[in-house]
Amino acid sequence: RAGGGRPGGPAAERACSAAVLAEVIKAFGAAENAQRMEEARDNACNDMGKMLQFLLPVATQIQQEVIKAYGFSNDGEGVLKFARLIKSYESQDPEIASMSGKLKAMFLPPMTLPPHGAGTGGVATS
Repeated sequence: RAGGGRPGGPAAERACSAAVLAEVIKAFGAAENAQRMEEARDNACNDMGKMLQFLLPVATQIQQEVIKAYGFSNDGEGVLKFARLIKSYESQDPEIASMSGKLKAMFLPPMTLPPHGAGTGGVATS
């Protein structure tokens, strides 16, 4: 068995995490979920504060619906644990890193620099 002590070992756990991540991405593509995300995006009007208010809860619910079938708790804590698990595999597995980036892009707005360049405002220098 690959990985030693635990049944399946770390390699199997990583493969399972990749499969769950693929399921989550697929769930975001489902018609009713895509519509929920679109409505939340419209309500947010590209405002970062409103993104957190409208988009993040919908994205969290969609993830919860998938990951609860894989033993994660059906709440925000379960989503956080899943996110931490995926993050821990990103550096070891390019497929997981790629899917994780795809997932984040579905509910996090693209970060754009202000037109004046990066040197203005908001950066504390201490």
